[in-house]
Parts: sequence; structure tokens; C-alpha cells
Amino acid sequence: MFNLFVRALSKFTVIGFALAILSGAYLRADLVWSPATGWKAEGGVLSGLVPEEGRNALESMNKARAEEENGRHSSAMSRYESVAKKYPNSIYAPEALYRAARIRLERRQYFKAFDSFQNVVSRYPNSPHFNEIIGEQYRIANALIEGGRNRYFGLIPGFKNRAKGITYFEKIVETAPYSDYAPLALMNIARGHQKLDQPEEAIDALDRMINNYQQSLLAPDAYYKLAQTHASLVQGPYYDQASTRQAITYFEDFLILFPADSNVPSVDKSLADVRKTFAESKIKIGDFYFYKRDNYKAARVFYNEAITSYPDSESAAEARKRLEEVDAAETKAKTPDAPRPKPKHKSFWLF
Repeated sequence: MFNLFVRALSKFTVIGFALAILSGAYLRADLVWSPATGWKAEGGVLSGLVPEEGRNALESMNKARAEEENGRHSSAMSRYESVAKKYPNSIYAPEALYRAARIRLERRQYFKAFDSFQNVVSRYPNSPHFNEIIGEQYRIANALIEGGRNRYFGLIPGFKNRAKGITYFEKIVETAPYSDYAPLALMNIARGHQKLDQPEEAIDALDRMINNYQQSLLAPDAYYKLAQTHASLVQGPYYDQASTRQAITYFEDFLILFPADSNVPSVDKSLADVRKTFAESKIKIGDFYFYKRDNYKAARVFYNEAITSYPDSESAAEARKRLEEVDAAETKAKTPDAPRPKPKHKSFWLF
């Protein structure tokens, strides 16, 4: 009984192993096309279809390619998409989707081209075109960010849609997070949000770029743009200084991490500007406590913070003068008043 069980188990193991080999070969299969022979699976790999369906699919693929070569792009595209729909589990489906997507891209049907490319990398991740497709999707997203217009039916231009380009870049990061395109996509997401006047969203994209791809060659540029974006939110010394503090932090980090970068002179100047604004904001708060509330202790705290934040600046020199005024005012306040002269008695005449 035990021996029968072992033999049966071995039989199923062999069958499973054979299926795994066939499955792996199928997943790695490449379709090659030549004008002489048409489409042919490299290595004679099975099509994944019964013979009759395989012949029909191959015939459709060859007709579609002939139409494509002869410039009948619309007909070829429809035939390719029909093959992908009828035979989704065959080796022809990913190639058919890929060819149809390329035709749509040539016709500037950006939306449908991107979706067709996405179907290939999502449903057939072992496609030999994977890296090439991510590159094509990157170019589509970039075209939309730059103001490119999707063409409906390959003829009618639509409206500009930079938001769609941002969405496509996000999809690239999600689909290929370890590719060279992922950090580039995040930088372009930030650029797209800046074009749409969405600085908070741009900051988020740059922050993800820095945290997830610290070793990327784009890291210095990301730090610089992140600091610049925070600095662009600074409204002046009379407003909240959260963005000013963030800008200072990232400018200082940049100088520490990338001391030999070509942007260092520009960063030095920008850092001086935001530090000046921050110091001035402390003086404004100190002035409020000094002149409006006679709170000498609080005024000293903020004037000293102005000096500490930018010691060698004009703002620091101004803060030191204010401290002298505070000392003088406090001394005067502590001095008792001089005795007031007694009022003279009025004389009354009686008649």
C-alpha cells in the first residue's frame, strides 16, 4: 500500500515538474517576425492554444503585421486588439497588445496607448518588452506634462491634461519601483504639480524621491528643488515661518551632503535669504512684546533668537540695538519716580 502511494506521488511530481518547465518556457517565449516567415515563436515553444486556434491566431497576427507594414495602421491596430481579446492566454496576446499600443502612440492617442502598454506589463510581466514599455509610458506621461494633447480617433486634439500625466508617472513608480525610471518619474511628478501650482503635492513627491532613492544621481537635484519649493511658500517675516524653517533645513542639508555640487553658490544665496526672513520674523515678534506689551523678558528671548539664527546679518545687528533699548527701558521702569511738588493753596478773598 505504501509503495503504491510513493509511486503515485512520484508520478504526480514528475507531471508537475514537466508542466512547470513548459509553463516557464511559455512565459519566457519570444515572438520573432520576419517578412519571409512571418511571426514565429523562438525555440518552437507552444502557442498555448489548441491547433486550430493557434493557426487562426497566427494568421491574424501575420495579417495585422502586413497591414501595419503597408501603412494601414487603423486596420492593423484593430486586428491586433482582436487577437489579444480572443486569445488572452496565448503567446500572441502580449505581442498583439504591444503592437497595438505602439500604433496608438504614433497616432498620439496617448490615453489608450498608455492603457494598452499597462495591460502588457500588468498581465504579462515577463514580456521581453517590459523595460521598453516603461520607457514608452514615461515618454507619454512627459508629453502630457509638457502640454501635449491626446488625439481622439487619432485626429481630434483634446484639451491639455497635465494631471493625467502626473497620474501616469505615479503608475510608472508603482509598476517599476526598482527601475531607473522610478526616480525620474517622481521628479517629474513634482514638476507637474509645480506647473499646476500645487506646491504641497510637489513637496510630497520630492520627499518620496529623497527617502526612497537616496543613492540616485538625482538626489542632489531633489534636495535643491525641495528646499526651493519650501522657500517659495515663504510669505515674509509677518507670517508663519514653518516653510522658512523647512527651507533652511534642506538648504543646510544640501550643503552638508553635496559640498561639491554646481548648485552650491545658488544654495548659499537662497539660504541667506531665508535665514534673513527668519531673523526678521523674530524681531517683529520681539517688537510686539517690547512696544505693545512692555514685556521685556519675552522681547529679549525673540531678539536673542534673531541673533542666534543669523549672527552676522544686518538683522542681528538690529536685534542687538533692540536689546540695548530693552535694557534702558527696563532700567527706567525700575527707577522710582521723583517726588512731586506739593500743590499751592489757593487764596480766597471775601468782600
